[in-house]
Amino acid sequence: MPKQKTHRGSAKRFKRTGNGGLKRHHSKTSHMFANKSQK
Repeated sequence: MPKQKTHRGSAKRFKRTGNGGLKRHHSKTSHMFANKSQK
């Protein structure tokens, strides 16, 4: 059975860390700051 290909959308969104974890960007953090509390 062939190996599965990496899901390219996920590969672009997540980065592996040195000890095997994942780094990801949190959503809802890049627009409409006027409506959002600073705290």
